Amino acid sequence: MNWVTERNKKIGEMGIFAACALFILVAPFARAEESSEKPVLLRDVGIDQKLNEQVPLDLVFRDETGRSVTLREYFGEKPVILTMVYYECPMLCTQVLNGLLTSLKVLPLDVGKQFNVITVSFNPREKPGLAANKKRVYLGLYARPGAAEGWHFLTGDEAPIKELAQAVGFHYAYDKQSDQFAHATAIMVLTPQGKISRYYYGIDYSPRDLRLSLVEASANKIGSPVDKILLYCYHYDPTTGKYGLVVANVLRAAALVTFLVLGTFLLVMFKREKYVGASGAGPRPNAVRPYR
Repeated sequence: MNWVTERNKKIGEMGIFAACALFILVAPFARAEESSEKPVLLRDVGIDQKLNEQVPLDLVFRDETGRSVTLREYFGEKPVILTMVYYECPMLCTQVLNGLLTSLKVLPLDVGKQFNVITVSFNPREKPGLAANKKRVYLGLYARPGAAEGWHFLTGDEAPIKELAQAVGFHYAYDKQSDQFAHATAIMVLTPQGKISRYYYGIDYSPRDLRLSLVEASANKIGSPVDKILLYCYHYDPTTGKYGLVVANVLRAAALVTFLVLGTFLLVMFKREKYVGASGAGPRPNAVRPYR
């Protein structure tokens, strides 16, 4: 009976091996199918791009001093960077503001001079005192004169908050169990008229892309001549929220520069030849002595 026992043992081992192999093959697909199903809380959380859409500027909020203000007060002359966070967020919102601050400190443009920043809490329970604390911290870290007049921290009631969030495509959800909000992360650049110009996702924002978007949103009223040339060479990709190099535009720009340099060189040479010919200052032949 030993051989029968041995055979059954081998069959059992083969069965276990086959079951393990099947699990290894099937498990990734099962996990993928499971992960494709978002938790109920997160199904409506995300950001929809609404490029060139108008933000309602008559919405009323409260600034960090408690004064009632409309968004219109911060528009009209300068482009605006809009961030939607909530001040007591234990995780992402602080990272959003820190990432924005890091980029702003690198920019050659100044908050309050060339552009404004509006930070709006989407938690209607937060009050101006929290907004004032945030403003004090971030203006202290930014440490540039005039920024207090350009970076505004707002709170508001639920209705205007939801209307603003809907206008910019910012979707969030409140979790009663944890008393926190589920939300995505992004900042938006708006034109001086309040139209949505650009979205930047995540918590790290390229200073170059942010600078170009501000110049573009201002209709080239701010920025240097180099920024305007870069805008010709770089194209905004809404799927990534970044500017990418456009090879065709670079080639056109290079051809134009080559043409201008060559044309200038030929013009200078032509004028030089004309001047030399008119003045008779050209090289004279060697004089030949008469033979004696």
